Amino acid sequence: MSVEPAGLPDELAHDQDDPTETQPWPLLTLWLPTNDDPDRPRMTLSTVTEDGRADARTVLLTACDGSGFSFHTDAASRKVAQIAAHPDVALTLLWEGFSRQLVVQGRAEVAPAAEVAAAYRSRSPFLQQLAHENTPAFAQLSLARRRELWAQVAAAHPDGFDQPESWTGYLVRPTRVTFWATGVDTASRRVEFRRTATGWDRFLLPG
Repeated sequence: MSVEPAGLPDELAHDQDDPTETQPWPLLTLWLPTNDDPDRPRMTLSTVTEDGRADARTVLLTACDGSGFSFHTDAASRKVAQIAAHPDVALTLLWEGFSRQLVVQGRAEVAPAAEVAAAYRSRSPFLQQLAHENTPAFAQLSLARRRELWAQVAAAHPDGFDQPESWTGYLVRPTRVTFWATGVDTASRRVEFRRTATGWDRFLLPG
């Protein structure tokens, strides 16, 4: 069954047509919510395993600014080991209705401790608790037992949770940013920015 794409809002389509825009940041500001919006975008983080295989999972985009894209996770997770071995990663964000897609290639680096702490404080109580409870041992328990223990721990921490030592974060500094947009009355296309030694180059590509 085919999927009918949703049209791109005129203000976003117009920005894509601006030939004077030589950096991805203004368009990212239009596409992404502000960093203080509690409803964080989901994105697919693609990595390379230690033996050279592809891997991927969905994470939350914590923030995006002129430095890059940040996300946070458990330091004992599989993706952290993969990034340590191969820091080149890709991020993919897909909009509802298959109207827009953002693909970022870049290099991940460990975020500063102060930024990691601030990101943890901004998380919901559920996600703060998840950083503590989502362990290999907890995963072995039955659903009923996990629900029971989760409720007990949540009740014991009505004011939230302290940051666990295993909490960490990454900043992905982009080397390529590709904006894909479609519509109902013309062919889709991509606007791509590639980082160079002196700035960014802009390309228009078929969708």
